[in-house]
Amino acid sequence: MWGKLGGAGLGFAIGGPIGALIGALAGHVVVDSEHGLFGGDAEIVFTTGLIALSAKMAKADGVVTNDEIAAFRQVVSVPDAEVAHVTRLFDLAKQTSAGFEAYAGQVAEHFRGKPELLEDVLDGLFHIAKADRAIHEAERRYLAEVARIFGFDARDYARIEARHVRVPTDPYVILGAERGWSDEELQAWRRKLVAENHPDRQIALGLPAEAVGIATQRLAAINEAWDAIRLERGLR
Repeated sequence: MWGKLGGAGLGFAIGGPIGALIGALAGHVVVDSEHGLFGGDAEIVFTTGLIALSAKMAKADGVVTNDEIAAFRQVVSVPDAEVAHVTRLFDLAKQTSAGFEAYAGQVAEHFRGKPELLEDVLDGLFHIAKADRAIHEAERRYLAEVARIFGFDARDYARIEARHVRVPTDPYVILGAERGWSDEELQAWRRKLVAENHPDRQIALGLPAEAVGIATQRLAAINEAWDAIRLERGLR
C-alpha cells in the first residue's frame, strides 16, 4: 500500500510549512498517492497537519508519554512497518523553526468553509492530550490558541472541550444549544448535528481513516448529550 514518492516534489506541490515539512523527508518513504496516508491534497493537509500539531503540542507540554504515543496511533492509523517513517515526520515537526501557529494557519486556510474538518483536527489533538488522564495547563493554552486560529469562538471551544474534559458538563454546551429552546428546536438541531458529524460524511469527502474515527467519537459524544437532554425533558 505504500509507495515511494519524492518528498521534496510532494512538499513543493503542497507549499507552506506543511509542504516544507514533507519536503524534509526527501529521500525517505512517503505514502503512495492512491492508497496511503498522503493520498491527496485534503488527506495530506489533514493528516500531516495533525501530525505536526501533535508534535508541537508534545513540545509545548515538555514530555511525550507512552499513553500519548498510544493515543496518537489511535488517531493516526499507521502500518507497523511504517511507524519509523511517521515517527521521523513527528520528530521533524518538533524540530522545525516554524511555530505551531504556522501549521494551524495552513490547516485553517485549506479547510476554510469546512469547520467540521477543523473540528476533527481539534478533537484529535484533545484525544492525544487527555491520554495521560489529564490535560495540563500548557496543553489547554495550546489547544485554545489552535481553536482560535481555526476560527472557533469561546462558545465553540467550550462545546468542543466539554466532549473531552471530565467535569460536570452541561449537555446543552456539548451540543452548542440553548437551554431555552423548545423541544422541536432541539430535535431539529440534533438532527442537523448528526448529519454534519456522521462518519459517512468524512468517507464521502474522501478523507483518511483518522477523520472517520474522530467523527465517530464526536458523534458518540453528541448522542450521549442528547440522551441526557431527552431524559431530562421526557422526550421519546
